[in-house]
Amino acid sequence: MALVSGTARRALADPGRLGLGSCRVPRRGAYQWGVRSTRKPEPPPLDRVYEIPGLEPITYAGKMHFVPGMARPVFPPWDRGWFHPKFHRSPPIHEQQLYKEQACYIFHQRCRLLEGVKQALWLTKTKLIEGLPEKVLSLVDDPRNHIENQNERVLNVISHARLWHSTEDIPKRETYCPVIVDSLIQLCRSQILKYPALTQRTCTKNYSFSTSWSRESTLLQVRGASGTRLHAKDPLPAIVSGERVEATKNHVLETFYPISPFIDLQECSVYDVKDNTGLREGYPYPYPHTLYLLETANSGPRRFQPEQLRAKMILFAFGNALAQARRLCGDEPKVLEQPVTVQSVGTDGRVFQFLIFQLNTTDLASNEGVKNLVWVDSDQLLYQHFWCRPVVRKKVIVEPVGPVGFQPETFKKFLALYLHGAA
Repeated sequence: MALVSGTARRALADPGRLGLGSCRVPRRGAYQWGVRSTRKPEPPPLDRVYEIPGLEPITYAGKMHFVPGMARPVFPPWDRGWFHPKFHRSPPIHEQQLYKEQACYIFHQRCRLLEGVKQALWLTKTKLIEGLPEKVLSLVDDPRNHIENQNERVLNVISHARLWHSTEDIPKRETYCPVIVDSLIQLCRSQILKYPALTQRTCTKNYSFSTSWSRESTLLQVRGASGTRLHAKDPLPAIVSGERVEATKNHVLETFYPISPFIDLQECSVYDVKDNTGLREGYPYPYPHTLYLLETANSGPRRFQPEQLRAKMILFAFGNALAQARRLCGDEPKVLEQPVTVQSVGTDGRVFQFLIFQLNTTDLASNEGVKNLVWVDSDQLLYQHFWCRPVVRKKVIVEPVGPVGFQPETFKKFLALYLHGAA
């Protein structure tokens, strides 16, 4: 026979308490029905010192211990005499040294623009051209630029990153994506014997830069780390010049009213307006060549959509070009006699985005005049899918381990961007 507690016995004797003969809700106490309440008790009220004009509160500060009935004393903040980052309290925003009345809208590496490329074009005063320029496509089609056993070596790079590099059964994107890009760059370096100018380049990782400009009396800034950057001793040549640059005056920038063009940018009142290329003075490789932006997030909410990744590539390429132009030509807004060219490659380890940005002007306040140019080649698959485990059906291997749908044209474009300026 089951044992029944007294509380449960009284509840069973009164069907109204169970809601069987009445419409009222059964009452549940903290320990009724054998279930403890998970609700935490409310904390006791704090002893507060009420400031009453003309009266001094009586506290137990002089007693050095708690005394019932007396108010809790309020002591001034303790100064330990040295800086401790854990207990540091920054002053209010309006008292900080870099506080300014005019707000600045900042784009950093985790900003995702709502309107994507269209918004990035308006912010940078740029005209979009689909596809890569003919100057770069000629490097893609030239068989002299190809590497010996190129397709086989690229397949080995993919298998190394997705299968052999990690001990996990299915490596995550944050593991294999940097390995693929680093290995492809190393494969491109094997062309040094053909093109000695490749020796005058170097890569930097996790660098930071910042640059500011104004659009329609609104201050904008791009700053933060932008992955890996390839530097060169000599600048990249301009893609177009002369009449084609002057023809951009007739281009009308697309707007997206009623959406604000500054949506999704971080509004900040504490900032420093200065151009920083991320390099010290006298660095032997001062010119930015190519930016490699990686999308390594695994979860869907944190991942950049391809449109947002291309917008990020445009803004970071523009920021690097603008900082370089001001270092060479000064801060005065004007049309550049020698345009500044910066390339960018974005990928999640499978889909590649290629971009070439040409900065023609630093006069960015209005929508009139010469525009900048950007060439974008979107959504180029290196491979369709990679099987980390074989697919077996009825004891027969249907899909072996390895990449599926390999497209060698994507690496040819990757190699052409790397050889641009040296071939």
